[in-house]
Amino acid sequence: MALIIKQATLVNNGEVRVCDVKVEGELIAKIAENITVTDTDSIIDAEGMWLLPGMIDDQVHFREPGLTHKGRIATESAAAVAGGITSFMEMPNVSPSTTTRQALEDKMAIADRDSVANYSFYLGATPDNIGEIKAVDVNRVCGVKVFMGASTGDLLVDHPEALERIFKECPILIATHCEQGEVIKQNHARVLAECGVLNIEHHPVIRDAEACYQSSSYAVSLAKKYNSDLHVLHLTTAKEMALFESGPIEGKKITAEACVHHLWFNQDDYAALGNQIKCNPAVKSEQDRQALLVALQEDRIDIIATDHAPHTWQEKSVPYEQAPAGLPLVEHALLSLLDQVKRGTMLLTQVVEKTSHNVAKRFAIEKRGFIQEGYFADLVLVDPNAPTYVTHDSVHYMCKWTPFNGTTFSHKIAATFVNGQKVYDGEYVNTKVKAAKALVFNR
Repeated sequence: MALIIKQATLVNNGEVRVCDVKVEGELIAKIAENITVTDTDSIIDAEGMWLLPGMIDDQVHFREPGLTHKGRIATESAAAVAGGITSFMEMPNVSPSTTTRQALEDKMAIADRDSVANYSFYLGATPDNIGEIKAVDVNRVCGVKVFMGASTGDLLVDHPEALERIFKECPILIATHCEQGEVIKQNHARVLAECGVLNIEHHPVIRDAEACYQSSSYAVSLAKKYNSDLHVLHLTTAKEMALFESGPIEGKKITAEACVHHLWFNQDDYAALGNQIKCNPAVKSEQDRQALLVALQEDRIDIIATDHAPHTWQEKSVPYEQAPAGLPLVEHALLSLLDQVKRGTMLLTQVVEKTSHNVAKRFAIEKRGFIQEGYFADLVLVDPNAPTYVTHDSVHYMCKWTPFNGTTFSHKIAATFVNGQKVYDGEYVNTKVKAAKALVFNR
């Protein structure tokens, strides 16, 4: 039985047009102005709704294995599809860290069993696992994650010799968290001496623009030296924007990402939200937020992601320095970007480009990221005339809280399809549908 989505406003490849889309099995079979319906077809009347390719989130922390009191692949992928995210790439800072090919396989097995969205996982770099990095399967693994001076334990890679070797010998894309640890340490000591007691308002002062710039500029210099494929994650500062070239993503060896919370919040929001928006890199000034939006328009920033990182409410409800960094975002990321469209800060076609098309291009994902005949039917129906009111009680996250509590977004996710199967109907996630697949990369 085929599925036909009738008279949707299709947003794809820079165009917006009304048409029908036919799905057969996992794939998009036909796109046309009018597709003839048979008695055996399943029909969705999508008149007045937008049909988008599912968001591909290239940076999430779903906390499994080892940190499952915060979240699981099952719960967080369910929240993701409720937010219009049909594929995710998950980070290695779990327990144990994902620093071996066997650890990758273990996570793949969990996702194969439990995930509602398509999936891939980063291998984490350490100072001495270059053998694992060089042996990684480039068609099954999205990339290698390097924490450049902003982590602890075996995932901290801040020694120049180790970094040089990774950038020289890594066979796939390198994704970096760029904050310079020594600058952060010095800022912390200075602010503590000046103020005596630290609070959340000091967070962007301690993890300031200079800490970010020293690290990101170093990563860019290494990538240029070794012609590496570098993707710099969650940029937050105006100063860093000059490091990246404007223009289309095709042909770029060095690309840049911004995250939805850094596009939405600024440091004035700490007063109301406190540790809820404590994250690394920090939410910074309104000037920095505006610079990110300008860089998106200039195509200096190529991709928008979430850096979804849930913690329990109890973990966040402690003094600033003890509170963990990170916040849950996948369920309302796309909605927040659609509100940016309504505000006039982004175009609808740009949202699709930065969250779907460019991610598929940068990571060379097979048959995803576009609404195109022969591609997997990862689709999102959005009702632009139905608002979404967000509360802590309404979310699908295991942690059961959101920094958007009390926010009314101007759009609603009406349905999400993964590989042709409806996994979200606008109200409920159908976790019984086993449609999700491992992402494949054509490298």
